[in-house]
Amino acid sequence: MKLGGRPACACLLLALAVGQNALAGGLQISPVNLTLSATQNADGIWLSNEGTAPLNAQVRVFNWQQSGNADRLSTSQGLVISPPIVTLPAGERQLVRVIRTTPATNQVEQAYRLFIDELPPAKVQKNTLQFVMRYSVPVFLQPVGQAENTAKLKWALVQTDGKTFIDNAASNDTAQPVGVDLYLDTTVNGNAVGLVHLGYAQGKLYGDAMALRQLGFHLPEKAQPPFYLNDIAQVTVDYNVQQQTLALTAPLSLLDLKTTQLNQSEMASPKAANAFGALLNYDLYGDSGKNSNFNTFSEFRAFNSAGVLSSTQLTRYSTEQNNNQSFSRLDTSWRSSFPDKMLAVTLGDTLTSSLSWSRQTRIAGVKIGTDFGLNPYMPTTPLPAFLGSATLPSSVELYVNGVKYYNGEVPAGSFQLNTLPNITGAGNAQVMMTDALGRTSVQNFSFYNDQLLLREGLTDWSLELGVVRKNYGYSSFDYASEPALSGTWRRGFSNSLTAGGHMEASDSLVNGGVSSDWIPWSQSGTISTALAASSDAGENGYLYGLGYRWSGGRFNFSSSVTATSGDYHDVATRYGAPPPALSGSAVVGYNFGVGGNLSLSYLQFRYPDQSAIRYANASWFKSITENVSLSASFNQNIDNTRDRSVYLMLTVSTSNSLTAGATVQRTGDKMGYQLNASQSPPSEGGVGWNVAASQQSSQQTGQGEVGYLGRYGRVYTGFRSIPDNNYGYAGATGSLVMMGGGVFAAREINNGFAVVSTDGIPDVPVKLQHNLVGNSDSSGLLLVTPLNSYQNNLISIDPMNLPANMRIRSVSLNATPADRSGTLVNFDIKPVRAAQVNLVDTKGKAIAEGSPVRLMSGIGQNSVVGFDGLTYFDALELHNQLRVTTENGICVAEFDYPENQKSVPTIGPIVCR
Repeated sequence: MKLGGRPACACLLLALAVGQNALAGGLQISPVNLTLSATQNADGIWLSNEGTAPLNAQVRVFNWQQSGNADRLSTSQGLVISPPIVTLPAGERQLVRVIRTTPATNQVEQAYRLFIDELPPAKVQKNTLQFVMRYSVPVFLQPVGQAENTAKLKWALVQTDGKTFIDNAASNDTAQPVGVDLYLDTTVNGNAVGLVHLGYAQGKLYGDAMALRQLGFHLPEKAQPPFYLNDIAQVTVDYNVQQQTLALTAPLSLLDLKTTQLNQSEMASPKAANAFGALLNYDLYGDSGKNSNFNTFSEFRAFNSAGVLSSTQLTRYSTEQNNNQSFSRLDTSWRSSFPDKMLAVTLGDTLTSSLSWSRQTRIAGVKIGTDFGLNPYMPTTPLPAFLGSATLPSSVELYVNGVKYYNGEVPAGSFQLNTLPNITGAGNAQVMMTDALGRTSVQNFSFYNDQLLLREGLTDWSLELGVVRKNYGYSSFDYASEPALSGTWRRGFSNSLTAGGHMEASDSLVNGGVSSDWIPWSQSGTISTALAASSDAGENGYLYGLGYRWSGGRFNFSSSVTATSGDYHDVATRYGAPPPALSGSAVVGYNFGVGGNLSLSYLQFRYPDQSAIRYANASWFKSITENVSLSASFNQNIDNTRDRSVYLMLTVSTSNSLTAGATVQRTGDKMGYQLNASQSPPSEGGVGWNVAASQQSSQQTGQGEVGYLGRYGRVYTGFRSIPDNNYGYAGATGSLVMMGGGVFAAREINNGFAVVSTDGIPDVPVKLQHNLVGNSDSSGLLLVTPLNSYQNNLISIDPMNLPANMRIRSVSLNATPADRSGTLVNFDIKPVRAAQVNLVDTKGKAIAEGSPVRLMSGIGQNSVVGFDGLTYFDALELHNQLRVTTENGICVAEFDYPENQKSVPTIGPIVCR
């Protein structure tokens, strides 16, 4: 058997040539070559059906040797394929594993060839040409001691001094020119990003802020480019010079996974699947000094498909006299959510809704209203639109403030592009259109957007009825005797006007008002207004509010004032302080670039029958280098010249989460100094610590703490010294989960989570968004957290170390938990009696490929005959009967399955009679 000497090829096999029509096969594979290191047990190839009809595919493996200019293939002894024959529905894909049968040796590299064939159907339409695909894929097994990245000739298209040329380099990538520009086809955690503009110098890839945001990294405003990808802690960089691709793997904590809607249509939120379970979050803290204290905070949750029951508690114990111990129930509630209607109902302890001018009140009762968080894929704020037309079919690209945010295709005719991202403030956008003839046109437009507005036609409402909670945090069941009613309503009347109202009532009190947020014209800024009135047992009062805000580029400004007159009351007034008689603020900020960021603010408060409180503040921040920053602040009480504070702080940070700082401050007539250093634990777990020392006047304080963040929670201990008291402390936070037949310890869980089942198979690696989170336990279970509620969270397994006789239905699934609840993710993995069966007719000739086969034994199973008369089943019994449909009719083959098989044997040849 011979093949040409090409490294990999895809060939068209002609099944029938009797007519004018042609049907093209849809089999696609990825990747197109495999290399297994000495420590690697298996790898895989994805087969996908890009056609419109189901197809059958066969994978065979052969030893590959080259003699002269010819390839010599023989039966493989070192690799097995699982499964060797697959049926792919249209649009589906299947992972096929390539598994070692023996460990790596110290000998030379071994080479194999995979034949991946799209099998022709048993019957072909008349007068039809049927084309099917064959892929020939090289597989290399590296011996023990060989480096995984051997020297190979590589090339890249690079740009230097405005010129493009081909650069040849050996295996050492540092041989490339310094400072070249690259445009790399990039993936981040397996998600395609597209072409990203990066630089390459001294063996490292680097990019500016635009590039890193395109890659999805969190980027602080103070960060200064260039950013070297190879130097980012916990980020794996796989740069393929030959193919000009880049694969990045990063922890979830470094990536911005916020949901962003960029296309014109809204994405439907996936349906959440809730399991039955219970959860306990705990936070324990104790200290010992002059007195000993022990405090606990706990949250109990029980959940099922109907909703979530939640209860929080606070316990305090102290050896201090007259303060021995106390227990306080905080909140207990049941919440049911209805994502299709974006509606939530809460029974029990809750907070009333409010607008910018009103106040929330804690009540026990019922709350019903809108919850946009039930569909996080739906944009709620206005998306400025661009209206245009295309004479010919065209491609459209959208740039916002110089950053590309969208590209797509539009047909001839008019179109509306509603794809601006959620950007607050003023900006400039550019739409670039290229028609089918290659002609390009560019149109510019400006916009102003405010995240506090609702998009046109969207309504947000809430209604609450209950009794007010009193002495919260100290008393568990102290409620008012009078019921209270509260309601809030907002609507986007247009993309530039959102208005709403709020009302409250209790006993003899009635309070109600309206407000609006309005953008009069493009880039004008937002004007906010509010007007309310109240009546309480004959005492009347009013509230007035006015505000303005604008931001864009380097400058931002905001101001607001709210005033009350008469006896203005709300429900909260009856159980606490009244609203301020006057509250106002003004803030202006400017980014000077190399001069840093400056912010000036003024605040004023005055409560009824009290003097006004007025403060002025000036703050400044400057990044000196990528790792060093300087900040300063000045605060002045305008009515008391002695009430003044000034501070200057220097901060130094490193790439390994180490931060150190020094602060000098003056408060009144007292000078103070502080030194601190800290290191945060890695997101995947590890040790963190912090130390601090300070002095103000003659008083000195000090603190030291060390902690460990693990898979099962966080523990910490420390020592603190303050005037007249030295004490040590320790604490722990975490959670316990009971769900899916298991009990799990984990870090504190504040969002959704999943219990992953591998069908009882232990030690299977599990990944969240392509990041390894752990292995299944002895029961085949693993708790995965945190997950985003009402969103698709990609969970996958690595099946490469599983035996070949394991049937794996899927290697990746989307998990969608509901609010603060858990969901079950079941991977169907089962040990099976699997085998390839070599079928021949009574003359010893292989049964024709494409012939349908039915397993009549046991549960029954359908398959197809591939090349060389091979078929495959994974539901075999000890004795089996096959029914084969051939061109000459139906024949039957019988055979026994050999016992104690740990792999996939080839049985036969078996005569079909």
